[in-house]
Amino acid sequence: MAINYHQLHIFYTVAERGSFSAAAQALHMTQPAVTMQIQSLEDYLGCKLLVRSTKRIELTEAGETLLPFAHQSMQLIRETEQAMSRFTFMLEGRLQLGASLTIGEYVLPRLLGPFGRQYPHISIVLKVMNTSQIVDEIVNHQLNFGLVEAPVQHPDLVSEAVMEDELKLIVPVGHILSGRGQVELEEVVSYPFVLREKGSGTRQVMEQELERRGIDLGQIETVMELGSTGAVKSAVEAGFGLTMLSPSSVKHEVALGLMEILDIKDVTFKRQFYSVHLKSALLPVSAVTFLTFLREHKLLP
Repeated sequence: MAINYHQLHIFYTVAERGSFSAAAQALHMTQPAVTMQIQSLEDYLGCKLLVRSTKRIELTEAGETLLPFAHQSMQLIRETEQAMSRFTFMLEGRLQLGASLTIGEYVLPRLLGPFGRQYPHISIVLKVMNTSQIVDEIVNHQLNFGLVEAPVQHPDLVSEAVMEDELKLIVPVGHILSGRGQVELEEVVSYPFVLREKGSGTRQVMEQELERRGIDLGQIETVMELGSTGAVKSAVEAGFGLTMLSPSSVKHEVALGLMEILDIKDVTFKRQFYSVHLKSALLPVSAVTFLTFLREHKLLP
């Protein structure tokens, strides 16, 4: 084991933000994941770096010594990437990646074209599959990296946020809510819903936010649970109920006048899309370039 940039970045962010929770939010990581990385760094160095208390964390003498080196390493990485960026247009090779269903079917297709025009000599092989399959293929060195809808907890993998998305209320044209633009949450949950299956990333984001808003999930009438976004859209179009989906997945239906995207007043259902790759392997420059391209092309307006 050796000190890696990822751990130094986390340590610096914790020191800068003053708490594990604030650092976790800034890094788009879970707080336990931040704590685990700090503990791993402390175990490797053989000393404590932070004094943990109920209030703001404080650096030990060892932590104070490490902090400027962590800052220098971050600056060096940024300068290196900037210096090498002028060569990226000459990149070539084969890039193999996996993507979960929503990302692979609705997000990436409209971005692969612009990327291909900008980097015509990079050949992309995209596999659309569920998160567990992506993890298996990365661990077995069959994929360079994957794009998923939630951070992956795996001892051999690193998850990093690359894009932000937001679920919206989707209604069929002609529904009683259609044409209103914005609706109240209490009114929305009184109508039947068509949802993805339990455990799907899309449904988890919706349910977590509703629970945070004090909504009893048991009061929501779920008339259908379906295993794909396409099936959900077909059921909504047929008038079986409302749903929550990414606007990226209904662009075609909205353009055809079949569905409408509505806002729920004072409620947002934001989520991150994550890249996943092996801790022990450096990503090829083509993969780093592709992820940089994704970060620069926001889904949200």
